Amino acid sequence: MNATAAALLGLLHDGPATGGELVAGAGERFGTFFSVTRSQVYRELPALHKEGLVRLGKQGPRSSQQYLITAAGKKAFKGWLTSDSGPDHLRSPLILRVVHASVLTPKQRATLLESARAAYSEELDEAKAAVKAAGDPIAKAVAEFGQAHARAALKLLDSVSSS
Repeated sequence: MNATAAALLGLLHDGPATGGELVAGAGERFGTFFSVTRSQVYRELPALHKEGLVRLGKQGPRSSQQYLITAAGKKAFKGWLTSDSGPDHLRSPLILRVVHASVLTPKQRATLLESARAAYSEELDEAKAAVKAAGDPIAKAVAEFGQAHARAALKLLDSVSSS
């Protein structure tokens, strides 16, 4: 099972949800460190249904389809959670741009770095708020990880700016 499918099954443990609700829930719950796009969600849901890991629920307005996790889905998700995760991969479009910023003019590079700094500063502020609002130790630890990630990115940007 891929990580996106596992992310959806994890969200469905909280109860039935439509694809749109899953996209929103992913953004709220773990969007700072694991992105799930709308296209990924709508590609994975039929595959999970075909494998018997989710079943169709109520049909909602504007043809929205609710999905529910099955017993097989819960078992598969727990199996994924306890399996070897392999290497961790960070996918950051901002950092990828910074890596290739040498092809830009100095003005373009400065604009890119300013934009990235603003984005990571906002991410840091959001992570700080999430730490304060965390209701349990796991949520707090995840929010603290978000803080550390944003701080590391800002440090990288400072290093690039000074070179």
